[in-house]
Parts: sequence; structure tokens; C-alpha cells
Amino acid sequence: MAKRALISVWDKTGVVEFAQGLHELGYEIISTGGTAKELTQAGVPVTPVSDVTGFPEILGGRVKTLHPKIHGGILARGIPDHEGELAAHGIGMIHVVAVNLYPFQETVAKGACLAEAVEQIDIGGPTMVRAAAKNFERVTVIVNPAQYGPVLDELREGGEVPQDLRRRLAWEAFSHTARYDQAIAAYLGEEELLALEDAEKVQDLRYGENPSQRAALYRVGESQGTLASSQQLQGKELSYNNWMDSDAAWAAVQEFDAPACVVVKHTNPCGAAVGHTLEEAYIRALQGDPVSAFGGIVACNQVVDGATAQEMAKHFFEVIVAPGFTLEARAVFEQKKNLRLLSVGKMGGARRPAKQIRTIDGGYLVQDWDVGTTSREAWQVVTAQAPSPEDWVELEFAWKVVKHVKSNAIVVAKNGQALGVGAGQMNRVGAAEIALEQADAQAKGAYLASDAFFPFPDTVEAAAAAGIRAIIQPGGSIRDEESIAAADKAGLIMVFTGRRHFKH
Repeated sequence: MAKRALISVWDKTGVVEFAQGLHELGYEIISTGGTAKELTQAGVPVTPVSDVTGFPEILGGRVKTLHPKIHGGILARGIPDHEGELAAHGIGMIHVVAVNLYPFQETVAKGACLAEAVEQIDIGGPTMVRAAAKNFERVTVIVNPAQYGPVLDELREGGEVPQDLRRRLAWEAFSHTARYDQAIAAYLGEEELLALEDAEKVQDLRYGENPSQRAALYRVGESQGTLASSQQLQGKELSYNNWMDSDAAWAAVQEFDAPACVVVKHTNPCGAAVGHTLEEAYIRALQGDPVSAFGGIVACNQVVDGATAQEMAKHFFEVIVAPGFTLEARAVFEQKKNLRLLSVGKMGGARRPAKQIRTIDGGYLVQDWDVGTTSREAWQVVTAQAPSPEDWVELEFAWKVVKHVKSNAIVVAKNGQALGVGAGQMNRVGAAEIALEQADAQAKGAYLASDAFFPFPDTVEAAAAAGIRAIIQPGGSIRDEESIAAADKAGLIMVFTGRRHFKH
């Protein structure tokens, strides 16, 4: 008896060539709807599913393949009992199942209404895929057009698909339907805080945070224009820590509209600056803390040009992340073979997963992302001294940087340049002392930002002693009045934003 292949695909890439190849190998091609039409027009002999089942498509195409003559042919094992039952009911075996699903994710990404989205929930497709994957001992299941060629090669060479490939294809099939169901669950459960995402494994990483830990990179949905979808142009494979630091740098640099660079070490900005050009922004970012920048990650919010690349090439960095790199920049960086370049593409595309998820012992913590900052119009001047227009610009810069520093966090900045960063300290005044010490004499006339309120006036007093001109912080302490009084006593400007930016 001739072998049979069931082909029903939404993505018709390569399907004609695949079906023609199977036909030449003696397979009977069973197909449905649009796939059958395309194959017939290309001259491939096709048996409609309705001819196999003896039952027409019904409910506007909602029911086509949900029939014992289809699923019996897929699920039957090659054992006498099953073969006898098939013969008794006039059911033929199906040996190859090539199916991909209705484009649910693409439909909802375009802003489709609920009714349109529901119509793109595939039922028959996943059912056939799961049935074929379950019976991988006998059936070859294909959900990815990229696998058509390898399957045909095996059939032409040996007459069958090896078991190890059938098993790998079954794994790919179950992964495909799992992601599909996750996307539907996330859409229908959008009011729930924890919704499953359409996550696809991109690659295994060399190891995790430490060599004893395994790690991998996953991409969520159609995440073009994101770090996870970036193109690595050169350099060694990225480690888990490289990805973590690159993500921190990329998130921070996107806060700015002017040409900007951020240098990150251990997920904390150690340098950040804006400039009239990207080259100027990079030079100023590096000046903030050139010692810590060694072996760090640099992110830029504009395409890296040759002049900027020449400056960057003078120092050792692990990764440079940017929307892109000019040919001149690429030529410069080619001399540094181990340097990784990540080209993200156009900024402002799809962003992070809907929620931030972290694991704890026995469960998850889920929260909204800390996106954006409060606008200047919502900020409150709480001191007698008020900011000038220039002061507002400086305070806004410092506030955007401190948002990306681990708590307790203090940033000292001036002229659009971070001069001192106090990160991850257990007390706020300690973080301030580190930032002020790093800024040294440049702290005079500079601006200090704090990610959370001051529990005591000691941070204000330390800032005043160093010559800080203005402070920006959320406010909200029961001792706010003491901090305000200390600022007024020293003649400082202080602004409350009304929004905290803790980062753990």
C-alpha cells in the first residue's frame, strides 16, 4: 500500500516543492482547503480530505480533519491489532503530517478584535500535530518549513526518516503547540497578572552566572527591534552575564533622545552621558568612571559611526550594543576579534514581555515593569530655592540615570554626565558618600538624584557639604520636613517627583 502524507499549512513556504518531492517518492498527498488548491495549481496530485473522510467540511471550515479516518490513520501503531482495526473500518495509515497553524500571534499583534482573534484559534491543526508527535515511532511530523529539505533527503537516501530525527521533530512539534497555546492563554487572560508568554528558545549559553550553572536565551513572540532579536555581528558567543549587562545598558540608554551612551558593569551604570554627537557622548560617559568601565558593556542609542568606533577601540569592552554600526565602524572593530557587537535595529519596536517575572522558593513574583518616569509637570519644588530652566534639564538627566542603578542608589551628575554612582548600598547615606567621593571636586555645583526618599536629613547634609546645587528624589518620608529644612538651611534646591524607582 502506498504511503500517505497529510499536508495542511497556513505558511506555504516550500510546500509545493515538498509535496512534489513526496509525490515523486510514491506518496499519496492528502490536503485541505487553501493548501490543496495551491498544490493542485502547481500540478501536484492531491486527494481532498473530504474524499478520505466521506464527510464535507462544515461550520465554515471549522471542522475539516476532526474525523476517525484522519486521526485513526495518524495514531495507529504498526501492530497487528491496530492494523486489523484500521482494515475493518477502511482506514489507511498516514505516515507524514506537515501542518502549521493559523497565525494567531500575528492577528492579535495587529490589534484584532476578540471575534477576529478567536477565529484564528486553530483546533484541527494542533490536534493533528499532537497526534502525529505522540506517534513519532511511526509518523514524521513537520511544523517548520525549514525541515522539509532534511526530511526529503532522508526519504530519498534511505526510504524512511530515522527515529532520532522523528523524535526531534516531535519535540519541535510539541514545543510549537505549547507556544501557540501559551499565546492564546496570554491573550484571553490579559487581566491576569501572570499570563504565559510565547517564548521560543534561541540558544543554549556557555553557562549561567557561574560555570556550574546551565543557561539559555529565550525570545518572546515577534520581538523584532529588541535585544533578544539582535544580530551579533562579530565576537565570541555571549555569556549569561554578557546578556544581563547588555540588557541593563540597553534599557538605560533608551531613556534619552539626544545622542547618549551608557557604560554598565555588573548591571549598574558606571558611566552615562549625552552629547551633541555620539562620539562626544561616549567620551563623556567613559570619563565618569574609566576604571570601572574596563571590561564593561557599552550601549548607544544611535548607529555607531567610524569616529565613535575609533574612540571605543582604545579600550577593552566585552559588548557594544547599538541600533546599528556603519561600515567604517565595522572596519575599526574587526581588529578586535573578541569584541561582541550587537545590532538591535530600529529602536522603539516591540518591547519587553508584558510582566517582569522572578522566581522564589516554590513560586514566582510577578510585577509590571517600571516603565518611564513621572513628567516634570508632576514634580514639586519643596525648597525656597527653585530650579532654573537649566537646572530642570540637569535634574531630569540625573533622575533618568538613577532609575537604572541598584538600590540604594545615588547619582551625582552635571552637564548631562554622570560623575559619581553609589549603587546597591544597605543605607542611603552610604550610597551618597560613595557617589560624592567618586565625583570629588566636580560635585561642586552638581546635581544629586536618589531612587527613593531620605529617611533622615543626613544625605542632604552630605550633599551640601560637597557643594551639590540641587537634589531630586521621590519624597514620601515621615521626616521629609527635616530634609527640606536641611536643604533650605544650605541654600539647596530640592524637587520631589512623587515616584520611587527601587531596583533590586
